[in-house]
Amino acid sequence: MKVLITGGAGFIGSTIASACLDEGIEPIIIDNLATGRPEFVTGRNFYQGDIGDGDLIDQVFADHPDIEATIGCAALIVVPESVAEPLRYYTVNVSKGLDLIGHLLRNGCERFVFSSSAAIYAAGQGITEAAPLEPMSPYANTKAVFEKALEDITGGTGLRAISLRYFNPIGADPKLRSGLQVRKPSHALGVMIDKYHADEPFPITGVDWQTRDGSGIRDYVHVWDLARAHIAAVRRFDQVAPAGPDSYRVINLGSGTGTTVFELVKAFENVTGRPLATTVVGARPGDNAGAYPDITLAAELLDWKPALSLEQGISDALAWFAHRDNVLDGGHV
Repeated sequence: MKVLITGGAGFIGSTIASACLDEGIEPIIIDNLATGRPEFVTGRNFYQGDIGDGDLIDQVFADHPDIEATIGCAALIVVPESVAEPLRYYTVNVSKGLDLIGHLLRNGCERFVFSSSAAIYAAGQGITEAAPLEPMSPYANTKAVFEKALEDITGGTGLRAISLRYFNPIGADPKLRSGLQVRKPSHALGVMIDKYHADEPFPITGVDWQTRDGSGIRDYVHVWDLARAHIAAVRRFDQVAPAGPDSYRVINLGSGTGTTVFELVKAFENVTGRPLATTVVGARPGDNAGAYPDITLAAELLDWKPALSLEQGISDALAWFAHRDNVLDGGHV
């Protein structure tokens, strides 16, 4: 079985490609290496270029006419950057994404798994797929707009699509073939790791939220579990998104319970065996209590639930931090 993975040199895409290889699926990878890493595609079927390049997509299918499905991971994902460069984000995430869909349909590839984002939901706890959408950034808006386009396109063409929505991937490929490639991540665990190694206190932004311990709640899922879910979507595609009224399906992925900041700190201490210095600071502008999704549908349709714990995600993230410069050329990002 062959699967096309766009953005397959990035953090999530490369992990999905590794999981495919481990499962006997041959990944065919397209990435323009704007943020992806060439080290993550070494020895793999790799085409460097843009997902909007029709000639490139045609060449991929000429070389691999037996590709059975596409997993779409190619996107720009940095929220503050999307605020500063909204036109670029809409061009890459929406316009070029739609170009890709046209190229896929022209080549007869009608199964599409979209690696989406739960950031398109309003804040809340136990969010189901039927919850109202309230994207709060240009980045999140591009995901919501592209999802709506997929829904419309599946209604009028042979395309069938599954959108997988999730919040915060953590960890790394357990075999350390790839991991988060940015040197200064802005998410909570990345900041925690940086502060830990710098022997500086980790800032907790607000402790009076309406959560089980007053600190903000976020949802973390191991990137390897995400990779497993994408593979499950490919393997079960025809059952989950058959031709007809169910040709477009949305499925949440995540922990199902969420993790508060205090719980994240405790898990980090359990992994490292050392206390982590913290400091309580005020909530940042735009902050909210946080969110996590209901993952019941993923269990029903994909037979999927997270297998790796929060502690395992932290442990693998720390292992990748220590190993990263051995994988990335020159250690730069």
